[in-house]
Amino acid sequence: MITPVLIVIVCLALIFDYTNGFHDAANSIATIVSTKVLTPFQAVMWAAAFNFLVYFFVKDHKVANTISKIVQEHFVTMNVILAGLIAAITWNLITWWFGIPSSSSHTLIGGFAGAGITNAIYMGSNALSAVNMHYILTILAYIVLAPFIGLVVAYMVTILILHICKNARPSTAERWFKRLQLVSSAALSFAHGGNDAQKVMGILYVALFTSHIIKAGDAMPNWIPLACYSAIALGTMSGGWRIIKTMGSRITKITPLEGVSAETAAALTLFFTQQFGIPVSTTHTTTGAIVGVGLTKRLSAVRWGLTINIIWAWIITIPISALIAAGIFAILRVVL
Repeated sequence: MITPVLIVIVCLALIFDYTNGFHDAANSIATIVSTKVLTPFQAVMWAAAFNFLVYFFVKDHKVANTISKIVQEHFVTMNVILAGLIAAITWNLITWWFGIPSSSSHTLIGGFAGAGITNAIYMGSNALSAVNMHYILTILAYIVLAPFIGLVVAYMVTILILHICKNARPSTAERWFKRLQLVSSAALSFAHGGNDAQKVMGILYVALFTSHIIKAGDAMPNWIPLACYSAIALGTMSGGWRIIKTMGSRITKITPLEGVSAETAAALTLFFTQQFGIPVSTTHTTTGAIVGVGLTKRLSAVRWGLTINIIWAWIITIPISALIAAGIFAILRVVL
């Protein structure tokens, strides 16, 4: 049944996807802007196009399926979904304002789980019984694994490229790597759209199921992926320049060669995890890849103080989002 709350949830979900787009735009275009391959305007248009193109190629939404199962069905209500979305949008905007490359994915997961746990407590049940621990533990593990995989792959790709191109003329090599950055950033934008838009698809699917509009096992309505990919593409077009500055130059200085390595490594990691339905963070993965590129030069090439601050943001994202969602859920129980 279509209710006013469901309409609000759909609108907020698409708003979250929009904020995800401009929050995570830096992931795929920070290096291509910092190396001056494209202007900021050209870069966001390039990234937005490939964020949306995923709609025509990806039909198996494994990541969406994982997200839909984070909170156990018995504890999912419209208030739980609404509180999770409001918390996720709030934390996204806070971290965007301060230029912190935190994870939109983990914000959404933390908000949804936090609201579900709070509902379980109000119902007199065990708090942890509200969430599917198999999925939660996998997500927590990949908070560490995703950036580490991105780091290792980026390091190996950079070393391999340097070995292959050791006899090339610097000016010729740079010209070719600037062209290749168009390909690698497109691949990363494609992977970002396919990974991140699916997380909201999972939330919307749960909302429709909770509203008894669809039944368990029903195929996802086609309007959901179309709307989600469109929203994330529009958000990407809006930029997110504060985070772009952090990702593109403040972690380590990036050359076109290194940009290709970092973007390729991040894209490969995202494609790999997407095949297994693991909702990893594009932000974490890309940051790890940029650090891996920096390590090929020397340890001091990476600004470790800033990197450690970013890691702290990763650690606190899920619990803070969960706490915000818990507070919002408590308010919604009184208001609605």
